[in-house]
Amino acid sequence: MKCNICEIGCELAEGKSGQCRMYINKNGQIIERFPNTYFTMFPVSIETVPLLHFYPRGKFLQVCTIGCNFKCEGCISEILASRLLSTNKKSGISNENVINKALDEDCIGIVFCLNDPAVSYFTFRDLAKKARQNNLLIGCSTNGYFTENALKELIPLIDFVNIGIKGYSDERYISCGARGSGPVFRNLKLLKESDVHVEVSTIYIKGSEDEVINSAKFVSSLSEDIPFQVMRFVPFGDAAPQIEPTIRESEGLCDKLTQYLNYVYLFNSPGTDHLNTVCPECSKIIFQREFFGPMGSRTLSYLPQGGCECSNPAFFRGEVSEVSHHEPGFMGGYRITRALEMIHAILVCLGIKDDHKLAEIWANVMETGYLEELHTSSQDLDSYFDVIEHFAALADRKKEGMELVAYMRKKLDFIRSVTNDIERPRVYYCMGYPLFALNGERIENNLVEAAGGESVNKLIDREGKPGVGISHNEFAEMNPVFIFISGFLSTPVSDSYAYCKKHGLSADALKNRRIYGLRPLWDFGSPRWILGLMYIANKLHPEKFNFDIDKEANQFYKRFYGVSFDSSRHNRSFYSVSSRQ
Repeated sequence: MKCNICEIGCELAEGKSGQCRMYINKNGQIIERFPNTYFTMFPVSIETVPLLHFYPRGKFLQVCTIGCNFKCEGCISEILASRLLSTNKKSGISNENVINKALDEDCIGIVFCLNDPAVSYFTFRDLAKKARQNNLLIGCSTNGYFTENALKELIPLIDFVNIGIKGYSDERYISCGARGSGPVFRNLKLLKESDVHVEVSTIYIKGSEDEVINSAKFVSSLSEDIPFQVMRFVPFGDAAPQIEPTIRESEGLCDKLTQYLNYVYLFNSPGTDHLNTVCPECSKIIFQREFFGPMGSRTLSYLPQGGCECSNPAFFRGEVSEVSHHEPGFMGGYRITRALEMIHAILVCLGIKDDHKLAEIWANVMETGYLEELHTSSQDLDSYFDVIEHFAALADRKKEGMELVAYMRKKLDFIRSVTNDIERPRVYYCMGYPLFALNGERIENNLVEAAGGESVNKLIDREGKPGVGISHNEFAEMNPVFIFISGFLSTPVSDSYAYCKKHGLSADALKNRRIYGLRPLWDFGSPRWILGLMYIANKLHPEKFNFDIDKEANQFYKRFYGVSFDSSRHNRSFYSVSSRQ
């Protein structure tokens, strides 16, 4: 029989499942394989979903299951979409429990995101009914590939949707395992006409500007006021880095889109000002926001009642929450997927390549609450070794764990012994644009201090995820001698100099041309930070250190990844050391 939930329309033989592997034909009925199998459940701010024009700053309970009906290159939720299917563990959480959790946490609603509700349709539909009965708002993030009938069943039950558009052409959808783009735009129109609050997010892959522009044109034909979120593509997984646009290029595209739409936003771009809501009439900033982790944002300030004298009071729905919710550690939005990838990064170095074993360890982390300890311990260089040993024990790879720790500690101890009584230059660490400063306690700044620098980031008295925007005056007062750009969400060194010139920034590091970029994941998220430490030491104290970085990398890669180092092949995956070309 044909599955009637999404437009891929898999033919399911008796006892078999389709492309998403989440449904089965049992006695002529389509049933969920894992009903009520929630993988995460915690309160978040609505801006991390992200939704920007719906109950701003509101506190929602975020839930997700596992699986996806699409297979997209470089997917940020690949972990939830595919790898966790190798475990058969069931959460045993009823929808009544979810409702009670939302009420106990004083949430105003529930949002299903991280993976697509199309693969847990009956669970989500039942949850939406119960949310309605308990006066809770309910909605989701989705690729929007529901059949028309399946969506029409949901529409009376939901309040909001973020539709993730892959592109305008059929080809973009075919590359994700779908049949074409038509159903998404049909459903977007249906949702808008049904008065469901709709926001649109779309991936921007370098070279695919027309896909984004044509999508924006269609959205504007429905309403110029639909919020349009541009997700700068970051090559997670094994996607090639050549298709990652820079922040500067992405801002240029967003500027073009404003000729079609009133509210265009840019995500995955630390330091950008394109997350602000600006009045289309007078250009006042109504909501000021900053980067808050992958695909997330947070509100810094806003005008009273969320509007200016000339702005349309209906540009957002609901009231602005007086109290904002700040998620601890890895909680909130898509940050939890990065936490699971950090675990994967260690396990790969220990020789774990089996998805089932990987999923078992992830499940253990979620069940035991180890995420909080992971967040804290993974920032400190010495306690990071405890993290390695913890997962080595779980994976029954204690010997391999001891070998990895011994290798890394030997390098760390040597560098510390040389820099113990050395004069320390002022060092500033940014992510993305130069005025987005990483939190002082993060591992990148601890690498700086181990390499013989003075981390000026530690002077900043506030923090965000993973950092905060700073003012021109703060930057000038710190006057760094060296500037390093994070290898996670970075910007080209040339763009950093251009940004500093455009904004009139001045520092010794700029005068002496001492801005340096780290290779992806050489300073955060994987044991490769030991290579980043050697690189930083070379730059800060060339009179003391002369590590042959390519040689060191090749030795490390061969020993712990089983491959040779190739400087031309990299991506932003925590666990995979090279990309497909």
